[in-house]
Amino acid sequence: MDPRRLSHRRVYDGKVLALDVDEIEEGGARALREVVRHRGSVGVLAVDGESRVVLVRQYRYPVGERLWELPAGLIEPGESPEGAARRELEEEVGLRAARLEPLCSFYTTPGFCDETMHLFRAAGLAHVDARPDEDEFLEARWFTPAEARALRARGEVKEGKTLVAVLLEEARGTHGR
Repeated sequence: MDPRRLSHRRVYDGKVLALDVDEIEEGGARALREVVRHRGSVGVLAVDGESRVVLVRQYRYPVGERLWELPAGLIEPGESPEGAARRELEEEVGLRAARLEPLCSFYTTPGFCDETMHLFRAAGLAHVDARPDEDEFLEARWFTPAEARALRARGEVKEGKTLVAVLLEEARGTHGR
């Protein structure tokens, strides 16, 4: 039986997320649920003609580390996931994709957040001017299939969307050897 919401309170409404506190009843028990509301995001696995992938390294304040990640970002209001993927790829690494293939969509942390992440594979890449946000300080680097696999195997890719995309690419056969 699905839980029944007894009360709802929005305690924070910010630029990137909102926080709701709901009282629910499930199986005869009452509980509070803190839920982060998120408008969704995208990540792009850009693969060039040599099967190399581009990752960006940036400092992530919540974990206090510089992480290797896919070019990625928020879906703006009224924007499609594909449109957001194309925009982020251009902004962060200066690439325009002739082909954008949906890889998968998943919930990032469904225990407390409703964010849906949409992953795409980009190919047929052309260089354009990068336009990172003024608060983004990114280091972009291309990785061969062997380098990407080694980066993952050494535990140097610690971020979910990038792990998913790299593993999907390895399973595809392009990076699996």
